[in-house]
Amino acid sequence: MKNKWSDEEAARCLLKYAEQRGEDLALRVYLAVLIGAEPDLVLHGGGNASVKTTRRNIFGELMPAIYVKASGRDMAQIEPDGFIPLDLEHLNKLRVLESLSEEQMLDELHRHRLDSRSSSPSVESLFHVFLPHKYIDHTHADAILALTNQPDGKEIAQEALGPDVLVLEYVEPGFKLARAAAAAYEASPQTRAMAWMRHGLVTWGVTARESYEVLIEIISRAETFVAQKARRPLVVQVSTPVSTAEERFSRLGPMVRGLLARPTGDPDRPHARSILQLLADREVLDFLDSDRGKELAVSAPLTCDHLIRTKPYPLWIDNPQFDDPEAFRNQAARAIADYASAYNEYFERNSARMPAGVMRFDPLPRVLLLPGLGAVCSGGDVRCAQIVKDITAHTLAVKAQIAAMGSYSGIAEVDLFDMEYRGMQHAKLGRDTDRPLAHQVALITGAAGAIGSAIAEELLAQGCHVAVTDLPGDPLHALYHELQEQFGPHVTAVPLDVTDPASVTAAFGAAVRTWGGVDLVVVNAGLAMVSGLEEMNLESFRRLERVNVEGTLLVLGEAARHFRMQRTGGDIVAISTKNVFAPGAKFGAYSATKSAAHQLVRIASLELADIDVRVNMVSPDAVFTHKGRQSGLWAQVGPSRMAARGLDPEGLQEYYRSRNLLKARVTAQHVAKAVLFFATRQTPTTGATLPVDGGLPDATPR
Repeated sequence: MKNKWSDEEAARCLLKYAEQRGEDLALRVYLAVLIGAEPDLVLHGGGNASVKTTRRNIFGELMPAIYVKASGRDMAQIEPDGFIPLDLEHLNKLRVLESLSEEQMLDELHRHRLDSRSSSPSVESLFHVFLPHKYIDHTHADAILALTNQPDGKEIAQEALGPDVLVLEYVEPGFKLARAAAAAYEASPQTRAMAWMRHGLVTWGVTARESYEVLIEIISRAETFVAQKARRPLVVQVSTPVSTAEERFSRLGPMVRGLLARPTGDPDRPHARSILQLLADREVLDFLDSDRGKELAVSAPLTCDHLIRTKPYPLWIDNPQFDDPEAFRNQAARAIADYASAYNEYFERNSARMPAGVMRFDPLPRVLLLPGLGAVCSGGDVRCAQIVKDITAHTLAVKAQIAAMGSYSGIAEVDLFDMEYRGMQHAKLGRDTDRPLAHQVALITGAAGAIGSAIAEELLAQGCHVAVTDLPGDPLHALYHELQEQFGPHVTAVPLDVTDPASVTAAFGAAVRTWGGVDLVVVNAGLAMVSGLEEMNLESFRRLERVNVEGTLLVLGEAARHFRMQRTGGDIVAISTKNVFAPGAKFGAYSATKSAAHQLVRIASLELADIDVRVNMVSPDAVFTHKGRQSGLWAQVGPSRMAARGLDPEGLQEYYRSRNLLKARVTAQHVAKAVLFFATRQTPTTGATLPVDGGLPDATPR
């Protein structure tokens, strides 16, 4: 492993934090970020770090203190507030106790925080307290896990790492591990590091740099040993092309996603869906297609730290019937049901050990392994699913290394259960998936305009995953980068021509590859034209008809096929117009084609109700811009309307505001809120049109 310590970067961190937070904590932050940036060391909130220093109390007196990384904080992005100051002197006294329950330990840690506003302390805080060293770093290094997850792992690890590294048998994290580790060190104080079986590595130093350099040295020893002992690599029996795996997921991902949805008992929202991430690189596909892939994969995780994300075991589906969708559905449904039954049995065997106040997990798998397709990773939202994906990638890679050396031996079931149902572990999961649309995926056509971009923003703000689609070009590109900066992996951009059936199918496929499926389709793409009937050019009319009518038909048809495969219902919201009910002179092409589209949407509400797909419309009037993005319709219509009335742009907007009953200026955000109303299923409604026009009597649906 390469040593990436930089005196220049350390100095920058000191300059940024030392004056307010002290040099010790500033260097602690720098080293934590350095370690957190290495996925071979820690993943997504894993690992831990501390520094012993002093802190002034309310009387201005210096007192011994320790700063420990808060539970679940991601070291790659941590700042000083991510470390919790604790009363070192008091907590050291706990060492004399023979036992301490988790509740008692947590009480002591919370009670003796030196900042009541700080986060929840880590389950391993007392270990950092009991060891005497100034800087301590704990990682779940892949190379260490490769050594210690073997039947004779302790002997292997000791041989690989050398006599200056202590190797401890697996001990339940918390007070027990803290006492055991401290006792082991006191018996061998000359050691420089400590490896915990099936758990990770601990290094320490008087300085941050010393602790880091010991870590690099020990990991490098482990990596060299693993490489030298790799004498029996996995044998790949079939080599599935990555493109084939991705194509299979594009077709079958919605089916898998539907089978993983949990019933809620709520008639308006009957399914609790998940977000899927596909892991199908060359290494993973070869692992699954290898001679010992199943034996290795269907085994305990590498470290207890991964349990709350991945469950104790993945689901393996033998010989998937990719070319027969119904056969594949039946096969996957049986496998998932069998997995759930086995998980329930596992839970019942161990339920007496479950602490009070901890919520039971659902029995469905978080990782599905399908030879020829890859690993399908499931989470409450894309960030959770991505964590499962990253853990799975490292797990399979390390298990392949172990297989090349010997055989795999993971954590015992009782220890798995104790960590899976530990309150301090569950607290790491947070509540990020509680927003109304956190588990949902939306596809918006015509998203780069005023109304489409506002709808995208509103859905994203409510936790939705959104595929913004439009014709390829700068407007779509700019919208994506603007939204991605705020919403990250919750948004993707897909070029789409709604008049091209292949393009429509490809857009849904792109959403499936990104998140596993689609739950909400917003039909928004449309064109406008100003022309009287006498002088109307037929080809210009046909251009509107292709976008407004055929485009709507193609999107509705693809959405229907998708929802029937996914079998968890869905929603379609079409952006209609007041011109359906109150057409305007010189606006015949737009009014006629939007009326035809409106009728198609109403028919969709009749045809799709039996599969719980609700189809509704929003009918706005005169939305001009949104955050500098001009409405495509008003870019076409505005100049002639202004010329006819002798108005400037502001005057035109005032004219349309003054003609409605409420004298309201209708905005793109208003339209977005109307879409959100239907998307969140506030009422059992389908086939409805919701006017967003301030009240136009002539345009009232009737």
